[in-house]
Amino acid sequence: MIDNKLSEEHCEACQLGAPSIESAQMDDMLAQLDNWSAISVDQVTQLQKRYRFKNFRSALAFTNAVGALAEEQGHHPDILTRWGEVTVTWWTHSINALHKNDFICAAKTDLLFAE
Repeated sequence: MIDNKLSEEHCEACQLGAPSIESAQMDDMLAQLDNWSAISVDQVTQLQKRYRFKNFRSALAFTNAVGALAEEQGHHPDILTRWGEVTVTWWTHSINALHKNDFICAAKTDLLFAE
């Protein structure tokens, strides 16, 4: 796991018109994350990572932990839970792009997986 300071930060309120992450910033911030990918869905850049588990119960527990994190941060991802895997996708809906909050939450998600 990559040691970074993003996981120590908290999300800030983000509203329509907030600045999105530029390409150069995105590369620097992705380098601070452990195996997250920038993907494009309907022309919206999003952060995504798939986590693997030994069974559904473990995957579901992780899903619930990510849900609690999302509520705590006031920032909500897409979460796909399947037997033995969970895919988490972060992006900022209000600006339809990536914001620093997405990188913060991705780093915090990795900490949940390490527990």
